[in-house]
Amino acid sequence: MRTVGLIVEYNPFHNGHQYHLQQSRKITGSDSVVAVMSGNFLQRGEPAVMDKWARTEAALRGGCDLVIELPAAYATQAAEWFAYGAVALLEATGVVDAFCFGTESGELDALREAAYIVAHEPPGFKALLKEELAGGSAYPSAYSTAISAYLRSIGRDEVSRFPFAQPNHTLGLHYLIALERLQGRMEPYTIRREKSDYNQTDVTDQAIASATAIRKLLLDKRELAGSRPYVPASTYSVMEQEWAASRSPVSWETFSPALFHSIVTRTPGQLGELREIAEGLEHRLASVMPKLAGSSVESLLEALKTKRYTRTKLQRALLSILLGHRKEDFTADKLASGIQYIRVLGFTEKGRELLRRMRSHAALPVLLSASKADEPYRYLQLDVQASAAYMLAQPGHASAAAMYRDFTGKPIMI
Repeated sequence: MRTVGLIVEYNPFHNGHQYHLQQSRKITGSDSVVAVMSGNFLQRGEPAVMDKWARTEAALRGGCDLVIELPAAYATQAAEWFAYGAVALLEATGVVDAFCFGTESGELDALREAAYIVAHEPPGFKALLKEELAGGSAYPSAYSTAISAYLRSIGRDEVSRFPFAQPNHTLGLHYLIALERLQGRMEPYTIRREKSDYNQTDVTDQAIASATAIRKLLLDKRELAGSRPYVPASTYSVMEQEWAASRSPVSWETFSPALFHSIVTRTPGQLGELREIAEGLEHRLASVMPKLAGSSVESLLEALKTKRYTRTKLQRALLSILLGHRKEDFTADKLASGIQYIRVLGFTEKGRELLRRMRSHAALPVLLSASKADEPYRYLQLDVQASAAYMLAQPGHASAAAMYRDFTGKPIMI
């Protein structure tokens, strides 16, 4: 059985995702699909609109066969460690032959060449990156500019003109860098993103809209009907189920009381110990908080935002405050060696067969629940805590059983 891996958030699973999944099967000649999916908090430092269990169900009904969780330690990181964690997990299953990701261009060659060249960060590239960062550029922009400059410096002018700064190109590059650093055996593929851009907030097609645009419809209007044309019927059914149970929609504003409590009960020194709190952000927080007109997360983000503190960077910083993520737990050494388990969120009958194969081929223990862990794996406790915090903030006010479903619940089976 040939298997393709996908790296996803599915927030929510929409028609564009289904197209990507179907095309990934087709171009890789795969019989089955393994998705490594972010849990309840996502790469841009925001909560998922539905919890990981509902999104797993939508993924399985949409065509995935096995869904495994990308730990929060990686799921909430910038591109480098997000990509590293996801690629490392797919490799560790021992059953994924290829992985496929979407890009703006649908072109792989330039990304592969650049990834091979900069995977081990040659001195010339590191110097250029340092120079860009010193000039005040945000890290993603600095990284792509430094790559282009370095490629020109070694005579690779044609490759240097590739648009590395586009969001999906940036992620794709880091997936390939991770594959190179891990010396992985999976074969990479890419598919061109169609009809909507990654961050596009408006709807310009009758059936395809970005997840960002769909979330805007859901959160601004607080009703489901507007999203119906842009998601599969199976996703819409799951969304109806979650809305009826008052478990969704979830946004940053859902967490405003808990977040503001976490901020005001810490000193600037204590805030400075947390991940993503850097460059004086702890002091900026202390300065801004007393001047806010209200207690919305949006008002706080607007007050904090500068050229140096981008919205995504700020969201990740606020998330570290909410979840108490300390810098010392997220060093490069710990992240590089931190993939210690494969956490299964759900599977189909075909996925059950993949799990059987993983028992003899996987490089890491396969966990069907957090209670089955034989040892205190680094980052597993953080996943449990993140899930409990998310469930506690759901509009329907989750029970203790829901907060600790990682311990008590079984994977979703379709």
